[in-house]
Amino acid sequence: MAYTKRNDGRKFDETRPIEAKVGIIKRADGSAYFKIGKTIAYAAVYGPRELYPRFLKNPEGSMLRCHYNMMPFSSVGDRVRPGANRRAKEIAMVTDKSLLPVVELGNFPNSVVDVFIELPQTDAGTRCAGICAASMALADAGIPMKGMVAAVSIGRVDDKLVVDLDYSEESYEGGTVADIPMAVVSTTEEISLLQMDGEISKEQLKTAVEMAKQACSKIDKIQRDALKKKYEVKNE
Repeated sequence: MAYTKRNDGRKFDETRPIEAKVGIIKRADGSAYFKIGKTIAYAAVYGPRELYPRFLKNPEGSMLRCHYNMMPFSSVGDRVRPGANRRAKEIAMVTDKSLLPVVELGNFPNSVVDVFIELPQTDAGTRCAGICAASMALADAGIPMKGMVAAVSIGRVDDKLVVDLDYSEESYEGGTVADIPMAVVSTTEEISLLQMDGEISKEQLKTAVEMAKQACSKIDKIQRDALKKKYEVKNE
């Protein structure tokens, strides 16, 4: 049977409901909460601070270091294995690469900016939610940035192209599934992350990328509104 309707009633180019907040972890230099559907990501930024071990220090700038963790019972699928694993390390690495094009670290020699991402509840799209939260937390920490980074998954479910796949779509068994996490720099529309799991044609990929850019533009506005809300002056 062809995939003619999304399980949650969304349009094919529509994301799940999104919530975003900043400044939620008091002891962090910057922090953020990003929820998309049932997937929740928290990000906390610490630094710039002195980098150890010393051989990693760079007199020309700072290091961005991302840490990613899904809590053991966060997933709607199989239980997540606790502690560091290869998948967590891979997602931490791509998160770092996604954010580096916008983060200006040249003014902080021999130091490190640590970004810790925790996911207590997940329903697909975890790396994208983590990137969105991390971008907001970096801005909240006052780290100089050229723009925000928004991320969303796009893909193919049977013969349909969809934005922001949930777990039921990622695990769809009625046809071909392709999942494509993508991150976009708001100021330039530069793609800072593009991965793919599954099969999709060249023409479908072109269309999917444009759908992702439109979705990321909407996410970027939500991110910026959350940052503005923290500093808005309330009239009494």
